[in-house]
Amino acid sequence: MSSKSVMALLGSATLALYSSMAFSLDETSKYFHPQPNSVIAQETYDQHIFALWICLAIFIVVFGVMFYSILKHRKSVGYKAANFHHSTVVEIIWTAIPLLILIAMAFPATKTVVAMKDTSEPDITIKATGYQWMWGYDYLQGEGEGISFFSKLSTPTAQLEGKEAKGENYLLEVDNNLVVPVGKKIRVITTANDVLHAWWVPAFGVKQDAIPGFIRDVWFTADRPGIYRGQCAELCGKDHGYMPIVVEVLEADKYAQWAADKKKASAAVVNTAAIGN
Repeated sequence: MSSKSVMALLGSATLALYSSMAFSLDETSKYFHPQPNSVIAQETYDQHIFALWICLAIFIVVFGVMFYSILKHRKSVGYKAANFHHSTVVEIIWTAIPLLILIAMAFPATKTVVAMKDTSEPDITIKATGYQWMWGYDYLQGEGEGISFFSKLSTPTAQLEGKEAKGENYLLEVDNNLVVPVGKKIRVITTANDVLHAWWVPAFGVKQDAIPGFIRDVWFTADRPGIYRGQCAELCGKDHGYMPIVVEVLEADKYAQWAADKKKASAAVVNTAAIGN
């Protein structure tokens, strides 16, 4: 087989592998990125794939030249080694090309990072407070204002102890989901009651530290209704792996009904407590 045929075969195989990774999102989501469900998540996914294509191009060029040189200029075919000195033009070229590649990658990445930090004009603002080991949610502004509840791991103890088979969402299920409407800008203010936590939902492209005594914020707009899962992404103690995050995205009318029912339930609890006193 000729050197050109070897290079063509190697390039075709690598290209096929990358193409299958890039375009089979549902399949590859179980290996690295989950399916994006927000503008920010989609942009980060697209930039990830863009970077992989650049890596592929560099791989093909560098290794293609290397293997071609090894095969074409080997001693066994009678090639005589050449003596030459460095070339200023070549050095400028191999310095300029990486610089241009970095600029091409940095521009969209910077644009996305800036967009990540723009928490202005939210439709709903929710405070997420990290505790050892659960989350507390307070709806501060927008539809649902005044709603407050805790969200704790609901995986059965028998599964934790290995007495029952693990469920589909083992360690990723809670007793109270964080509920938001689809298509609305949700601002999440993060803080913590005890130690460092982090509020992380990969499908929305959001991850923000929750620091005791400090207020941080992040935002997302869910594109589709559904259930989306995340976790605390900081080592916050022995039960760090037991404080998942579950966000339930509802259509506008269903969210309005949920908010109304939640407020009625809260009012009933307050009234019962007042009567008891």
